Amino acid sequence: MNTAVKTIRKYIVISQLYVLVCIVAVPMAVSKVYSRSRALPGETAETETEEKYVSAASYTVGGMDIEEYIVGVVAAEMPASFPEEALKAQAVASRTYAVRAIDNAEDELNPDDIGQAYITVDEMKDNWGENFDSCYAKICAAVDGTAGEVIEYEGEPILAVFHSTSAGTTETAGNIWNYDLPYLESTESEGDTLAPGYESVKVISEADIISLIKDKYPEFEADEATLFDSIQINERSAAGYITAMTVGNMDFTGKEIREALGLRSSNFTVAESEDGIAFTTKGYGHGAGMSQYGAKYMAEQGSDYREILEHYYTNITIEKL
Repeated sequence: MNTAVKTIRKYIVISQLYVLVCIVAVPMAVSKVYSRSRALPGETAETETEEKYVSAASYTVGGMDIEEYIVGVVAAEMPASFPEEALKAQAVASRTYAVRAIDNAEDELNPDDIGQAYITVDEMKDNWGENFDSCYAKICAAVDGTAGEVIEYEGEPILAVFHSTSAGTTETAGNIWNYDLPYLESTESEGDTLAPGYESVKVISEADIISLIKDKYPEFEADEATLFDSIQINERSAAGYITAMTVGNMDFTGKEIREALGLRSSNFTVAESEDGIAFTTKGYGHGAGMSQYGAKYMAEQGSDYREILEHYYTNITIEKL
């Protein structure tokens, strides 16, 4: 009798231990399966570690989760009145830009360190006033709808630059920064010519032009009386942006003159004016990557955010962190 009781008790203990193991082990196994979206290159789902997931979850900016930060960037970089698909494209581009910056940084970055505009919720309230609730909800929906998505080229986050408005065709990276990036090629941006301020005129006196250029380039010399005649446009890119020009005693790129004089773009023409020299610019910004007004136009024509991004960035994929 005692032997039978002992045997029964033994089976009960074994059964309880089995149940306990199942309770603990099964959720851990499920958690391991669902905590990672994809294997690392060269690994299988069975051999990858938790490191990929932890790394993806650790992206923060100024103590904020990256998604919270991206809400502030999209709110600052693109009008909330733009179509939802354009806002989604902006969210993915901005997230990619931030992830690349974080990956290359030794310490945690603050919003001012990354090179994108950013505003706080209080600043959004000031900007949008009584429309805050609807605008904020729209921006959050665009960010949430693309949560964790980044643009990659050959498995790496791209330099996802963007600008307000191109001159009708975006510019290649090599014509702006002197190095090419295979995903930043020139492409048509049809809707930009319809953007407000697509073409603008800025008149600057000869004395101010000389002073502004000399501030950046102390070796620059020019005479006010002959300044206009000394300006020569020597070369333009296929997109129309000035790549080589002469002013006074020096050669410049259009980008250099744009930055020195505060022009809206490096696609410009010059003409004499009663008050100085008139610079007529087309577009707004450096012209590379995604055009924000081009994205707006594409969204209005029915394109989704993926189609917008694939139009402005060449041979890319959109992946989850």
